[in-house]
Amino acid sequence: MEFLKIKNVDKKFLNQYALRDVSMSVPENSIYGLLGPNGAGKTTLIRIINRITAQDKGEVYFKGQKIKMEDVFRIGYLPEERGLYKKMKVGEQALYLAQLKGMPKREATKKLKHWFEKFEIQGWWEKKVEELSKGMQQKLQFVSTVIHEPELLIFDEPFSGFDPINTNLLKNEVRELKKKGSTIIFSTHNMGSVEELCDHITLINKAENILEGPINEVRNRYKSNIYQIEFNGDPDKLDTSLNHNYEILERKTINGNNAIRVKLLHHTSKNELLSLIIPVVEIIAFREEIPSMNDIFIKAVNEYKSAETPVS
Repeated sequence: MEFLKIKNVDKKFLNQYALRDVSMSVPENSIYGLLGPNGAGKTTLIRIINRITAQDKGEVYFKGQKIKMEDVFRIGYLPEERGLYKKMKVGEQALYLAQLKGMPKREATKKLKHWFEKFEIQGWWEKKVEELSKGMQQKLQFVSTVIHEPELLIFDEPFSGFDPINTNLLKNEVRELKKKGSTIIFSTHNMGSVEELCDHITLINKAENILEGPINEVRNRYKSNIYQIEFNGDPDKLDTSLNHNYEILERKTINGNNAIRVKLLHHTSKNELLSLIIPVVEIIAFREEIPSMNDIFIKAVNEYKSAETPVS
C-alpha cells in the first residue's frame, strides 16, 4: 500500500528553492531513508509532512487522502533539534507530551512507566530534565515520540550523540516498531545505519530528488562489475588466462592466499570469467563488490554536481 505519497512538492524561501518538484512514495510498514547533504531540503520536507509549514505547490497524501491537520495525531516526529522544558520534572514532561498527542493521563502513565523501565531511566521520574545527560534526554524524547503508537514515525538524526550501546538499543527499538506495524521515515547522515535499517531510500540534493528506490535495487544499480577472487596457485598463470575483456585492478594477499580484484569489461559475464580461471587455479573465494550506501551517496551527489556544471 502507498502509505505516504509526496507529489511534485515545491517550497521556496525568499525566492530560493528549498524543495523543487520533489516526489516520493513510502510503502506501508517500511523503514524509508530520507538522505541528503546538509541544506538539501530534508527537514523542510519533514516539516511539510508534519503540517508545520505548507508547500507552495504539490500535494501530500496520507493513506490515499490529502493529509489533514488532524492526521498529525497519527504521526510521531523526533526532530534533529531536540526541545525539552529544562525546569520540568522528567515524568511531568513525558506526561505532558503524551497528553498533547491525545492520550488519557492514566494510559500515558502506564505506558511511560513501561518505556522508562525498558530504557533504564525509571529512577529519573522525579528529577528535573536539566539534570539528565544529553543521552538520557534523547531517550526521553524518543519515548515521547513513540508513546502514542503512531502509524507514521519520523526520526531526524535519531542516533546523534549516542554511544554505540545506546545506538544499538534504539536501532532494535526501531526494528520492533516496524514489526508492530509502524511505517518509519528515517533521516540520517550515517550510511551504515541506512544499510542496517532501511528498505527504501530517497536522496535529495539542492532541493531536488536525485535518487530513489528499494535499497538493494539502488546498490545493484551502482555496481561496477568488480569481483574479488582468492585463490591457490600461480598468479602468473591466472594473469595469462585473462584476455582484453578483463582488467586486474589490484593484486594482494588475504589470509595468506593470493587474491586479485578484477573488473569485467565489454559486457562480459562472471560465468565467462570463472570458465577462464577455474582450469588454472584453485578458487577459495569469489565475490562481487557491491557498493556501500556511503559510496553511492558520494557518487550520486558528485554526478549531480557534474551535470550542473556547464562544459566550457
